[in-house]
Amino acid sequence: MSLEQQISKGIMEAMKAKDTVRLSALRNAKKYIIEAKTAGPEITELPDADVLKIIAKLAKQGQDSAAIFQEQNRQDLAREELAQVAVYQEFLPKQLTPEELTAEIRALIAETGASSMRDMGKVMGIATKRLAGRADGKDISAKVKELLA
Repeated sequence: MSLEQQISKGIMEAMKAKDTVRLSALRNAKKYIIEAKTAGPEITELPDADVLKIIAKLAKQGQDSAAIFQEQNRQDLAREELAQVAVYQEFLPKQLTPEELTAEIRALIAETGASSMRDMGKVMGIATKRLAGRADGKDISAKVKELLA
C-alpha cells in the first residue's frame, strides 16, 4: 500500500474514531499531495519519496510554528501543532540519532574523498539525498561542517 493510500485510509479511520487532530493533520497532508499531483503533468499517483518530502515539510513547519507559539506563551496552540507533528511523524522513517548521523557523514566523507571545507558542497549534495527524511538538513550541514573543519 502506497503512502498516499495509507493517508487516505488514515483519514477514514480518524473520521470513524472522531479524532479531530489526526483528521485535520491527515487532511492537510492529503491537500498538499493533491496539489503536487495537479501541479505538473498528469500524475495518477505520487511516488512515496515525494509524499515523504511533503510530510517532512509539514512536520518541520509544525515544529517551527510550535516553537513560535511557545515563545509567545500560547501553549494551547503549541500543543495542537505538536499533536499534528506527531501524526506526521508516524509516516516518516525513523530519525537518525546523533551518533548514527556522525557515522553516516563520516562514511560519505570517506567515499567522496573530501578533506576540507571546500569539499562541503560535494558531501552535502550526496548527504541530503541519502539521508532525506531521516535527518534534518540543518543537522546534516552542522555535522558536515564539524567533521570537515
